[in-house]
Amino acid sequence: MIITILGGAGFMGAGIVRDLISDRAIIDITKIRICDTSRPRMEALVADLGDARLELFDLDVTDPARLAAAISGADICINCVPTLAGHQMVIFEAAFAARVPYVDLGGLGTFTVKQIAEHERFKAAGMTAVTGIGADPGMSNVICRAVADELDEIDRINLYWAAELVGDENPVLVPPYSVSTVLAEYAHPSTQFLDGKHVTCEPMTGVEVIDLPEPWGRCEFMYSPHSEQLTVPLAEGISEKGIQEFTWKLHLPHREHEAWVGLVKAGFGDFNDPIEINGVAVKPLDVLAKIIQRNIEKSGERIPEQQSHEIHFAIGHGRKNGKPCTVRCDVIVTPDPMYDGYLDACTSMNASIAAQLILKYPKKPGVYAPEGYFDVETYFPELEKRKFRIVKTIT
Repeated sequence: MIITILGGAGFMGAGIVRDLISDRAIIDITKIRICDTSRPRMEALVADLGDARLELFDLDVTDPARLAAAISGADICINCVPTLAGHQMVIFEAAFAARVPYVDLGGLGTFTVKQIAEHERFKAAGMTAVTGIGADPGMSNVICRAVADELDEIDRINLYWAAELVGDENPVLVPPYSVSTVLAEYAHPSTQFLDGKHVTCEPMTGVEVIDLPEPWGRCEFMYSPHSEQLTVPLAEGISEKGIQEFTWKLHLPHREHEAWVGLVKAGFGDFNDPIEINGVAVKPLDVLAKIIQRNIEKSGERIPEQQSHEIHFAIGHGRKNGKPCTVRCDVIVTPDPMYDGYLDACTSMNASIAAQLILKYPKKPGVYAPEGYFDVETYFPELEKRKFRIVKTIT
């Protein structure tokens, strides 16, 4: 099997490569084509991993011929180019033209609806695409499927993600993922599914406080723009059970949350709207990202050892066998030596899992969100193999 990873030397792409070459692989991989704009970054990754199956490809997504060459001949294309870079549909269509199965990390739902609208065209062509296959979206969608499968009738499903850092407080702001994604989660309106329909909600609304076990403690969740709420309540096996509400809420570590709120208050929420400085037009995002990166590099010795703890959970309310029923499914990710070398093991490992499952089993033509493509019985064992703890309760 040949796997192409666009943006393959970035934080998420590099993590996917690490998992693919590990002893957790479930398919025979003969080549991993790492495609990236940074040759030094690619070379550093190959030097670190030392696997003969890694092939480097200088990527330019704005060059149609170069993009086609990156994808051509692969058994699957994993798109790790940041969604907000604006190339999602171009890459999606390039994979279709090359007749190569396509997956991406999704995230904010920006292009999810456009992609799923192409379901019938992909199905007619015998082509497969699955959007949003990281942790959230991705694993989170499968968690919702696990909850929905336990209910005969569904009133609502509410999905949450919380992270907390354990260790000395970090005097340096280190983004948990791309700066643009974090700012969008805090500054952009979101679409939630309320009273049986999709509605637009203002940024940082829907505040809900939930007491979780340590180290999370009392967490304040808020609505955030994601793709799960655009797809899960409409999915086969869920929509016909009468679901009237589906929400997705976020909680970042307490002190980091304050920092991102402050940046939005300062005006960085309009991160792609250029401003003029000394006659030069610049995007606030470019300025902020450079400052944050410079600060990380400059103050690296001040960054303390911190351990990241994540909890992803969905709570479903409805009926089973005619009686009221509440189903909760948690996936808990706590520090483990297995995650050394990963910036975000949960996202990278889930993308690896999804891509391999698509290749291992007969493909379903069409464009799907994860809850419509994967089944819990084959997906959850792969999580457990990577030491993600799954807890399901039914009351």
